Amino acid sequence: MRVEQATWTPVSGWEPAFPCGLGSAASLVLVFGSRGVLADGALVRELREAHRGVPVFGCSTAGEILGTQVRDGSLAVSAIRLDATRVRLARSPIQNPAESLDVGRRLAAALPAAGLAHVLVLTDGLRVNGTELANGLAAGLPGGVSVTGGLSGDADRFQETLVVTGERPETGAVAAVGLYGERLQVGYGSLGGWDPFGPERTITRSAGNVLYELDGRSALALYKDYLGDHAAGLPATGLLFPLSLRRGGEAGDPGVVRTILGVNEAEQSLTFAGDVPEGSFARLMKANFDRLIDGAVGAADHSLASLAGARASLGLLISCVGRKMVLKQRVEEEVEGVRDVVGPDAALIGFYSYGEISPFTPSARCELHNQTMTITLLSEA
Repeated sequence: MRVEQATWTPVSGWEPAFPCGLGSAASLVLVFGSRGVLADGALVRELREAHRGVPVFGCSTAGEILGTQVRDGSLAVSAIRLDATRVRLARSPIQNPAESLDVGRRLAAALPAAGLAHVLVLTDGLRVNGTELANGLAAGLPGGVSVTGGLSGDADRFQETLVVTGERPETGAVAAVGLYGERLQVGYGSLGGWDPFGPERTITRSAGNVLYELDGRSALALYKDYLGDHAAGLPATGLLFPLSLRRGGEAGDPGVVRTILGVNEAEQSLTFAGDVPEGSFARLMKANFDRLIDGAVGAADHSLASLAGARASLGLLISCVGRKMVLKQRVEEEVEGVRDVVGPDAALIGFYSYGEISPFTPSARCELHNQTMTITLLSEA
């Protein structure tokens, strides 16, 4: 595997000078950028012209990762030459979260099963129920095929997100890349690092990813009480206080974290990136700086261990925008922690997201997470 990387910023343009890298010899081009940079499609057209016939796959972000640098308002690009791995791209439109399960199934059906080793998925970050999307993919894919990916972002604006698969970046899309081949080795892990506070409450009314009541009380009113002065900034400030979710009656359930995507004052409800089932137990969480960074390092440890001694050539890092808002000027520390674990030879690329799709560990089921650092390592034996 060979990886060539470049970045674009409004001040410096392309670095290194463009066009560069593998051209049509690449197998896949990953591109992550701010919505403003991606929106007119000009830079994506440049990438397509420089890599004719090569799938270009990516999305808008809440921050771009390349190497150990985190930028805003830029474009991060990795052109990847796979020696013994084939690539297949599939996409589907999505207009609202209720379609998510069927979209996951359609994408799975569009990827031929023979030889499929791993699936990378990226989706519109505001029109999807990430839980149902992950469930649909899992239901349609062959057993043993792993899935990782994330929800596209729009900084802390929550207005519109973009997915890159066709001629130009588009809203209302979900895309998946199938990776095929016996020599491909994939490692992945996903960990958080948030501390719970306040009492655990029961979800007494919800529908899919919309939460109406906790312990019989308006969820939005309860959230506002806890947030205090931060409540005026919802939904963005909700990223600082995610919800820990534990399904009742499931032995050994580690729970998941859910982040707010929107609020409805008229209904007094909160919309989350994934399911918030009735009967589940919920508890607010808050940040712990050191534990957030330790969580990123732990995710890297899990992903590297699952490579079973192989050396990673590429690391795809998807971290939640809430972590970036909390860490602020320390945000690069979590990426540097990943670098320390995976070593200097792996090319790193990624983005800050509205949700992460991955198993916690290789032995766990795939599901939507929020507020985690999720890492996918690729190697060819």
